[in-house]
Amino acid sequence: MAEVEEKLTDNGKIIYDWSPPTGILQNYYYNGSPITGDQMRSMFERHRLREYKGHKEKVHTVAWNCDGRRLASGSTDIRYSMELKGHTDSVDQLDWDPTHPDRLATASCDKTARIWDQRSGKCTAVVQTGGENINICWSPDGNHIAVGDKSDTISFIDTRNNQIIKTQKHSVEVNEIAWNNANDMFFVTTGQGTIRAYEYPSLKLIHSLRGHTANCYCVEADPTSRYLAAGSADALVSLWDMNTFTCIRSFSELTWPVRTLSFSYDGQFIASASEDNFIDISHVESGESVHNIACTAAMNTVAWHPRDYYLAFAGDEMGSDGKYLGNLRIFSIKDPRESV
Repeated sequence: MAEVEEKLTDNGKIIYDWSPPTGILQNYYYNGSPITGDQMRSMFERHRLREYKGHKEKVHTVAWNCDGRRLASGSTDIRYSMELKGHTDSVDQLDWDPTHPDRLATASCDKTARIWDQRSGKCTAVVQTGGENINICWSPDGNHIAVGDKSDTISFIDTRNNQIIKTQKHSVEVNEIAWNNANDMFFVTTGQGTIRAYEYPSLKLIHSLRGHTANCYCVEADPTSRYLAAGSADALVSLWDMNTFTCIRSFSELTWPVRTLSFSYDGQFIASASEDNFIDISHVESGESVHNIACTAAMNTVAWHPRDYYLAFAGDEMGSDGKYLGNLRIFSIKDPRESV
């Protein structure tokens, strides 16, 4: 098992560039078909909201599988339509195999990462890691899983033999991690307010993106491969051009640290959430906030459906008895050109 020790100083190029657009693009679409601004607003006003309960504690993470037919959620247990048992501590994050609709991976504070087959409901692999795991993501080609722990170490697992092939120890706080869609770059958010961009699989640091004044907590590449978004404790979401690695826009609707974000399947909208009493949905190209979903508690996770306008989310909601509801909700919108 190889180990990559990160130095105190960045060897990559530090980027401070801020290049705001000179105009505002206000082109709206529904599943690829152009719609007007009024139709777009009507689409969100006519939304539907459904609630699902299945956990005993608050939900930390939700994720759709690659064909959008299944939704998994993680708490002190894991559920989709059945409960997956095996972890002995909380599941902080989970991710589905992007190449297989029946496989998912989970990261737990019990110092293991597990791979599951949802068809049987059984764990197919247990990988012991060196720390309490809080973040996990699957590479777009399905061959690797990255797991981040509380000691700021990232372990890379080869899913073909379920072995750790490399670890990367960071000298700063490490938060959420993500690959780009081409599978040749790997992104790490840090407690210094930066997003570190590495070549993959060499893990050579090539950029350190500076666009925030406080910790960066979450990161995601958009499905069209045009943008990278990061959420920070400064309550901003920054949007980066993936070709030039310049920050072209920020979203500032939230007032508390941004815990989670997600792009819609077509890259048209971005959802972000925090301890505010709403989830913000903004139009990526214009930067306009187009809808707020009211919440009664801090949100821990948001996830857009991979093929349609469904947004799953969950957080710290509590019942009248003072206990966590253990619930998740799904927000959905329909074609605004259809009659009510």
